Amino acid sequence: MGNKNMKKEDYLSWDEYFMGVAILSGMRSKDPNSQVGSCIVSEDNKILSMGYNGFPKGCSDDEFPWAREGVPLNTKYLYVTHSELNAILNYRGGSLEGAKLYVSLFPCNECAKAIIQAGIKTVVYDSDKYADTPAVIASKRMMDAAGVRYYQYSRTGRKIELDV
Repeated sequence: MGNKNMKKEDYLSWDEYFMGVAILSGMRSKDPNSQVGSCIVSEDNKILSMGYNGFPKGCSDDEFPWAREGVPLNTKYLYVTHSELNAILNYRGGSLEGAKLYVSLFPCNECAKAIIQAGIKTVVYDSDKYADTPAVIASKRMMDAAGVRYYQYSRTGRKIELDV
């Protein structure tokens, strides 16, 4: 029996908490190959918005293509909105100036443009599996030029289990 006046020591860090929310958000994606989630947070650690990759409102998940290869009009790439852009567009509170974005996959060049224009100042990412692609190289170049700080999330190995 511990001292009842002592606080719990193994609570989640802010990075664990917000990356967990981003990853959980990504689990809403119906993409059979990539589930990417984002969480935008204020400077005082309040969640402002979340997003995941999927089709725009009104575009049926059953009617639009999820394919990765084939004729461009029959692949997902012309239709899917990335999680970062969805999180930015989902925000209804005004300015995102100075906010931090947690995302499970490093942003592409198109999302980097939106991040920069929205005024987001920090990006925390989990995976950077496309680091050598032109889209990510361009993304980093733009974020560097615009003063957007980015760093990779350091996984703690903590298992978080939900019974829902």
